[in-house]
Amino acid sequence: MARKFAIVTKYQDENLALPKRATQQAAGYDLQAATDFTLPSIWRLPFLRVLKKMRIGEALTTEEMLAAKADIKPLLVPTGTKVYMEEQEYLMIANRSSNPLKRGLVLPNGVGIIDADYVDNDQNEGEIFVQMINWGLTDRTIKKGERIAQGIFMPFLVTDDDALDQKADRTGGFGSSGVK
Repeated sequence: MARKFAIVTKYQDENLALPKRATQQAAGYDLQAATDFTLPSIWRLPFLRVLKKMRIGEALTTEEMLAAKADIKPLLVPTGTKVYMEEQEYLMIANRSSNPLKRGLVLPNGVGIIDADYVDNDQNEGEIFVQMINWGLTDRTIKKGERIAQGIFMPFLVTDDDALDQKADRTGGFGSSGVK
């Protein structure tokens, strides 16, 4: 199979650019937002109240904890793209180095992993989403076409006895591997 990016069906008529490398020596392909997308700042009242109560040692209610947790929950920014790659390869999704410093945006999981079988399975076309949190003081609107992350093709190795383990076929999308 060819290693390449493609636009998912939902965005075929949206004039999206495929990921590309910015320079000859760039390791990563720049992933762009498929739509305008607002990432709310984590610094909202429920989260701040919980921090204050924790600081002074007051007990927290379940409602307070749930409200604060909602404020710091990562959101999935759509890219409108999918990727095809060879067996024993994956696409590593990494933050752009300017995101935390200039925009206050981070990938809460550090890196994302797109497996080769994520694309075009029974329940998922394979759209790549970038999981992000806004640590900035104000909400941040990402504009359509803005570079939000980078994808780096990587090989991987398996153990010598890997073929002995039974493995299921992937049938879903984001977060579907290993689900029973």
